[in-house]
Amino acid sequence: MRESIKTLNKEIISCKKCPRLVKWRKRIAEEKVARFSQWNYWGKPVTGFGDLNARLIIIGLAPAAHGANRTGRMFTGDRSGEWLYRTLHKYGFASQPISYSKDDSLQLSDCYITAVVRCAPPENKPTTNEIRNCNPFLIRELKLLSNSRVIVTLGRVAFDSTIRIIRKLNLTNKTKFPIFRHGLVIRVNDQMTIIASYHPSQQNTFTGKLTTSMFDSIFAHAAQIINE
Repeated sequence: MRESIKTLNKEIISCKKCPRLVKWRKRIAEEKVARFSQWNYWGKPVTGFGDLNARLIIIGLAPAAHGANRTGRMFTGDRSGEWLYRTLHKYGFASQPISYSKDDSLQLSDCYITAVVRCAPPENKPTTNEIRNCNPFLIRELKLLSNSRVIVTLGRVAFDSTIRIIRKLNLTNKTKFPIFRHGLVIRVNDQMTIIASYHPSQQNTFTGKLTTSMFDSIFAHAAQIINE
């Protein structure tokens, strides 16, 4: 029987492959922080979401401890999400410029958002083994999202993981790929392009390493490729 996103997501949500991440996500969900003390934290692995026929796929690093680990939806309820949804809305991929809850009215159009790791890691730093454990989920997800034309990777970990998956799925004849840098564009094959971006984390946006115009240019280019 052909796999569906629904069956894949059920498996993701029940995953307990990484003891350190299971312990951490549960601890955060129980201890919370003062500003979210009234929230019932999700505290489980977070699935991807969006338009299943999307031509634009966005791959992030992992759920934020008090963002997606709290809300249950990628890039929802944190500062990184504020940057991402504002930009997606600007280019017509999101119905609204902000997402604060899994139950808000946000809809993605021609866009799907996922991540390399599905559980919130301590200090936002998953181990190599944790990334390896989670990679099969992303491989299966990308196979199901068969209409994709542009993959935007947010950060070096997402970029490196995507390149490994592209090779594993034999989607390219390329033997060498350039190292990560913001704005890097790689034509994988006749149907797929990868665009690399700095992650819109506070570490990058507060320091000016990533500016609004730099981030906008990534999605302007993605939209241009999709609409060619």
